Amino acid sequence: MSRINHFDISADDTKRAVKFYGSVFGWKAEKWNGPTEYWMITTGPDNEIGINGGIAPRREPADHMLNSIGVPSVDDFVAKVKAAGGKLVAPKMAIPGVGWYAVCLDTEGNKFGLIQEDPKAK
Repeated sequence: MSRINHFDISADDTKRAVKFYGSVFGWKAEKWNGPTEYWMITTGPDNEIGINGGIAPRREPADHMLNSIGVPSVDDFVAKVKAAGGKLVAPKMAIPGVGWYAVCLDTEGNKFGLIQEDPKAK
């Protein structure tokens, strides 16, 4: 069974969003050392129930919060999404050192991410 394992928050001003979530919820932010601006968010200790996520610049006006689901194969699950009536909206891409990622729509128009761990992804 695949579970939600990460969230992304879109922000017009990432530093303002980092400050907001830190002051309201006590979340810790660390700027990611990757090819795009991204803040890794830790929402609590690993021994507590919950997930961590990130904050990134908003790319489209409709972008808000996006949950990502861990899967063993992005390709296989994109095929399952399509077979079940969903759509692929952002094709498989590498997140260097993390894995493979794609964005889909469910049958109700909700966006969600699929992420496959692969530290060798480039």
